[in-house]
Amino acid sequence: MKQKVLKILVAVMVCLFIGFLSGFATQSSITDWYPTLNKPSFNPPNWIFAPVWTLLYILMGIAAGWVWGKGFHHLWVKTALYHFGFQLLFNASWSIVFFGFKNPLAALFIIVILLVLILLTIKWFRVVSKKAALLLIPYLLWVLFATFLNFKIWQLN
Repeated sequence: MKQKVLKILVAVMVCLFIGFLSGFATQSSITDWYPTLNKPSFNPPNWIFAPVWTLLYILMGIAAGWVWGKGFHHLWVKTALYHFGFQLLFNASWSIVFFGFKNPLAALFIIVILLVLILLTIKWFRVVSKKAALLLIPYLLWVLFATFLNFKIWQLN
């Protein structure tokens, strides 16, 4: 039991660290570039993003730790965690491209790939643990919303 809790804590910390690093790309642009963009009426206020992403990273970490706790020696666990790692890489790269490079179109391509990777991750997490897969559903829904928001921002600008 201790090992599983430790793996969940490590996975949560990794996810939060990725989110923290992504925040660096966001910081400068959120005050100078992002406010100048035309945004759709359903664009959430800026203050909502940090708490939502913090919660999502925690849920993602719990899910990944839960899967990891099933034993990394198992092929399905490895496959699930590899997919998780790839989607986490695309998650971080979206912030860098959208906010760092200020390129909504390239970010749109990245977030579409991210969606596919999240779906594959959920599929493989479900093979290992249905509970872990369910923990990723809020993340999937938020990224679906973010994809549509990204598309509209690109379209309006």
